[in-house]
Amino acid sequence: MANTDKAQLVKSAQAAHETRGQGAKKSNQQKKSSLKSNDSTAIKVRDWSDDGSNEVDASYMRQAMLLAENAQAIGEVPVGAIVVVDSLIIGQGYNQSITTHDPSAHAEMLAMREAAKNLQNYRLVDATLYVTLEPCPMCAGLLVHGRVKRIVFGAYDQKTGATGTVMNLVQHESLNHKIEVTGGCLQDECSAQISDFFKQRRRQKKS
Repeated sequence: MANTDKAQLVKSAQAAHETRGQGAKKSNQQKKSSLKSNDSTAIKVRDWSDDGSNEVDASYMRQAMLLAENAQAIGEVPVGAIVVVDSLIIGQGYNQSITTHDPSAHAEMLAMREAAKNLQNYRLVDATLYVTLEPCPMCAGLLVHGRVKRIVFGAYDQKTGATGTVMNLVQHESLNHKIEVTGGCLQDECSAQISDFFKQRRRQKKS
């Protein structure tokens, strides 16, 4: 994307974000009281198929998968993430922990940093994060602090998944912000991308 086009997209996202900002605190207070009285219905993780497997989510997830390929190309676990506000991609990232010697350089972390910088706001209200693998506890905490509205992930993580599989930090009853979660978007493709990476790495170690 050209720098001029990117600047225009970011400017549009900033304008929309600021317009909603004035009423955000009041809205959040109303949501908090509603959540306290209706926790049983407000807190849930939906599977992508339950939402009709919509193509909008699939399109963004495919872009996250392309970013995951960048991670694989440099020897990182292939995970990619993008942040979307008002249909605009304002942040993107892929795993770079090994390359940068930074344990926090997960795809979600890098995508959120770029999005926050582009919006000039550490709160990403009304943002949706798309990521090819279910977020870990570190990234789940980040997403709560960043006030992300929705998470859509691809492959379920049976070992460290923190948005519903092993634990659910993003909808914890003690926290003051809860995030909508949709799991399993293009699950087979995202899972295959990761499993193929580890199969290849095991073959390389044997040879």
